[in-house]
Amino acid sequence: MWPGWKDVKPSFSFFSISFCRPAERSGEDLDIILTRLKGVKTFERFHPSLLQQICMCSFYEYLEKGITLYRQGDIGTSWYAVLSGSLDVKVSETANHQDAVTICTLGTGTAFGESILDNTPRHATIVSRENSELLRIEQREFKTLWEKYRQCMAALLAPPYAVMESGMFSFVCCLHQVPSEKILRAGKVLRNAILARAPHMIRDRKYHLKTYRSCCVGTELSDWLLQQSACVHSRSHAVGMWQALLEEAVLNHVDQELNFQDKYLFYRFLDDEDEDAVMPNEDEKREAEEELQETLLFLSQIGPDAHMRMILRKPHGQRTVEDLEIIYDELLHIKALSHLSNTVKRELAGVLIFESHAKAGTVLFNQGEEGTSWYIIQKGSVNVVIYGKGVVCTLHEGDDFGKLALVNDAPRAASIDFNRILRDVEANTVRLKEHDQDVLVLQKSLRPSSHSNVPAHFKYTVMAGSAEKILEHLLETMRLEVELLFIYPALDDFVLMHGVFMPISQLCPALLHHTYHSQSSQGSEQERLDYAVASKRRVVNLALRWATLLNHNLLEEDTALGFLEELCGFVTNDARVLRPLKEPLQDLEKIHKVLLRQFSSGEERLSKRQPIRSFDDILLKVYCSDHTYTTIRVPVLASGREVTTAVADKLGSTEELLLINLSSSGEKLILKPNDVSIFQSLGVNGRLFVCPRDQLDSLTSLPEQEGPSSGSMSTFELMSSKDLAFQMTQYDWELFSCVHELELVYHTFGRQAYRKSTANLDLFLRRFNQVQFWVVTEVCLCGQLSKRVQLLKKFIKIICTHKAHICSVSRLGQTWEKLPSKFKKFYAEFESLLDPSRNHRTYRLTVAKMEPPIIPFTPLLLKDMTFTHEGNKTFVDNLVNFEKMRLIANTIRTVRHCRSQAFNVEASPASKNPQEVRNYVRQLTVIDNQRTLSQLSFRLEPRKA
Repeated sequence: MWPGWKDVKPSFSFFSISFCRPAERSGEDLDIILTRLKGVKTFERFHPSLLQQICMCSFYEYLEKGITLYRQGDIGTSWYAVLSGSLDVKVSETANHQDAVTICTLGTGTAFGESILDNTPRHATIVSRENSELLRIEQREFKTLWEKYRQCMAALLAPPYAVMESGMFSFVCCLHQVPSEKILRAGKVLRNAILARAPHMIRDRKYHLKTYRSCCVGTELSDWLLQQSACVHSRSHAVGMWQALLEEAVLNHVDQELNFQDKYLFYRFLDDEDEDAVMPNEDEKREAEEELQETLLFLSQIGPDAHMRMILRKPHGQRTVEDLEIIYDELLHIKALSHLSNTVKRELAGVLIFESHAKAGTVLFNQGEEGTSWYIIQKGSVNVVIYGKGVVCTLHEGDDFGKLALVNDAPRAASIDFNRILRDVEANTVRLKEHDQDVLVLQKSLRPSSHSNVPAHFKYTVMAGSAEKILEHLLETMRLEVELLFIYPALDDFVLMHGVFMPISQLCPALLHHTYHSQSSQGSEQERLDYAVASKRRVVNLALRWATLLNHNLLEEDTALGFLEELCGFVTNDARVLRPLKEPLQDLEKIHKVLLRQFSSGEERLSKRQPIRSFDDILLKVYCSDHTYTTIRVPVLASGREVTTAVADKLGSTEELLLINLSSSGEKLILKPNDVSIFQSLGVNGRLFVCPRDQLDSLTSLPEQEGPSSGSMSTFELMSSKDLAFQMTQYDWELFSCVHELELVYHTFGRQAYRKSTANLDLFLRRFNQVQFWVVTEVCLCGQLSKRVQLLKKFIKIICTHKAHICSVSRLGQTWEKLPSKFKKFYAEFESLLDPSRNHRTYRLTVAKMEPPIIPFTPLLLKDMTFTHEGNKTFVDNLVNFEKMRLIANTIRTVRHCRSQAFNVEASPASKNPQEVRNYVRQLTVIDNQRTLSQLSFRLEPRKA
């Protein structure tokens, strides 16, 4: 019996068991230790598997009052947790321990001794303040637990280990966890729904002569989720949703693994952990059925983040290719990394680890401490505090810190890793120079082939270069023996983006040069002939892909049509003697004829809505200061100077006129003489004005710009919601179908810089805004509370095609309170679906599932492209940054995928007057003045005192 035992009165069985060697402890012994640990509040939130491991390897320590456990400067051998009692922490600034002062007291549930993780001397002296019981884990076992359960144990440790992972780069997530009650409820709903719909999934299972009670199989759980809702987009998405439950022990692996896997592995719901688990009754099953879709939506939103955390917690060697791609995709959207090349980001994907700090006020590291990690904030915020100055700044999502110390300090493991990545990237970088200047930068990587007939090979990816050298490299490395786009997607990147760095007037002569001068000076005569034929085929292939993608946009360039005609003639002559050119020649002639027919004939443009082309003429209504107007016909690309000249000629004015974009709120924007497509700058109710400069201040908006004074509910309340939804979606789809991919490029890089039109895209985005203002206008012009409720019901039924989240409506609390709960839930679901603040992984998954897909998401994709454009330079050392072009091209391909989907929405067969509905949705009158809408909103429901 240890000294002082009677004063503490511990359980003798616990003492004797804990003192036994771990290998000698029975299952009953472990249960006794586990019961004691669960009596300590701090251990209650530990994952069951971690508690089990602690029971197996821990020892019991008892200290009387005033006993020194260890002294400052000692080399530690164990880690401790306080089971009862308290201990003083004493620190001395001299070598004399008598000078030590007490800086704090450790109570029940606290832990100390983490210096054993890096074998540093003890930072303080620990003395028992009263009779105390301790749990002790030796160094080797503690390191093993720390590597496996660091996230669970972090709350017990003192800084820096409680907040700093070992390693080089860390994602820091400073957020409160999802409330346990919500996750617990989600787990209960899913369990009860499974028991109601597929009870065979939860049953006893045998594996290797062992029976596991009430278990599910990982693959079956993933299958089941995919069958329940369209908001579950893929198997990896389903894995993330189950992982969210696993992280909070609402779902557990039978062997306490911390990662959910889509495999034949056994998982058990928390409610089934007890042997006497209660089956849900009929009422509980019915409740689960009612809540299932809302629960799945909630989990679908947090699932991608849980999946990301799961991947980042994996040891680096266990991350799959798919895992690395997911991390890499996340890194593309972090502004702190925007200056790094994609190759460096791919390397970082292999070394990043994850940290989560749920408690506000947690100290990550202290001023003056040696840095060991570079941190990037994924979510949340971090305060930077300097001694004597307090908080000097706050860092937010996408910011980073700790990199300077990592790079500048003396070499150590982390900085060596950082330099290794940069060194390896440079070692795999190939630079082609001319006159001692880089003209092409390539990155070498080994890529396995997805085609059985093509072996794995080193792939050289263009990172940067001059426009001519990039084109030359693409032509020289184009493979002709397999499907072109499967083996060489970089061709698509070039075709989509060349207008930014190599205009058509420069591209066409370069391609003709490669066609005329594609000869080799080496090899036999046959080898030189084969080389010439292959070179011509490559030019023809590129021209075919270029003409197919750009389509009618080529009609705006005389150079393009002339190039295709000249190329056809040149290849026709060669094809008479070179048989391999005959097949590509037929394709080239076919697309050339189609373009010529589109250019010369207008019949096709009359059959359905056609895109606005740069060489088309449009009618512009331009107003004067006295609100009279004149109408002029100008080209789409007409400049501000050309418009004012045409107006002055029409009015017979000799004064110098200003061209103004006047909004409904009275805001005036003077358009520059060199601006092109000036009508594209107008808002929903914007108008063009001209006036002398001395009349600018007196210019007022038109009465019609103010919008309607009464709502149109009496008109459209008689129309069925399905008819309205169909006609609105059809109109939106028509507008979206007219948007060419190049318009996304020029919208991102600035149409004024390239003097290109984005008229179709601007019309589509203006329609997007118009529909939002229509919803707000109708609600704010509806004076009766009961009718507003009916109006919102109407809008919610058709909201599947449009986002109606405007503050002037969402703040009308009294109106929302009158809505039935099912309408509120439906609105909340759609509102969350279109929330731009959601991470890009979630909304990209959603884009792929939309029917028709993309319409509400185009603004988000444009935002994504703009981020890429602003975060990466277009030219680096006078070379084209082709990495940036590739990223933007990837986003454009998402739009192309969505445009390829069929428009399958069917009109209501019971529609009485489809033409009336069609006319109504295409001629919406709205108020687009936010101040006016706010005033109407507060007039309906004044602010509460």
